[in-house]
Amino acid sequence: MSGTVDAKLAALGIVIPAATAPAANYVPTVTSGNLLWISGQISVADGKFMAGKLNSEADIEAGRAAARQCGINLIAQMKAALGDLDRVKRVVKLVGFVNSAPDFTDQPKVVNGASDLFVEVFGDAGRHARSAVGVAALPFNVSVEVEAVVEFA
Repeated sequence: MSGTVDAKLAALGIVIPAATAPAANYVPTVTSGNLLWISGQISVADGKFMAGKLNSEADIEAGRAAARQCGINLIAQMKAALGDLDRVKRVVKLVGFVNSAPDFTDQPKVVNGASDLFVEVFGDAGRHARSAVGVAALPFNVSVEVEAVVEFA
């Protein structure tokens, strides 16, 4: 049944923005077989960066919100590439990068913002393998960047 994921998004009050164009020399998605590889999506909403280094400029809840926004931006790229979100068969893997102060070690709690979103939206098909990595800096000082691999029908 087409539109099931769109209906779920609407029920959750989530509006998917238009997919953003790449900021450098890369493509937003690559299809290989039945896998969609999605380039890292940064924490930006309505043209505003959700920025700050975790533990010194932003707290875990702000980081979780930023990771959730990355997830929403990943879904926008899925929709642009696949046309219909009901084609998503499985979220295979997420890699989350967290702009972290040297003493910050709660990257998994931050990236849960994206992971929880995918389970809310796609149910069991949204459960995935994952890495959550602390990094010294991210573009535009954003708090989080997340990339994904998705299996589609």
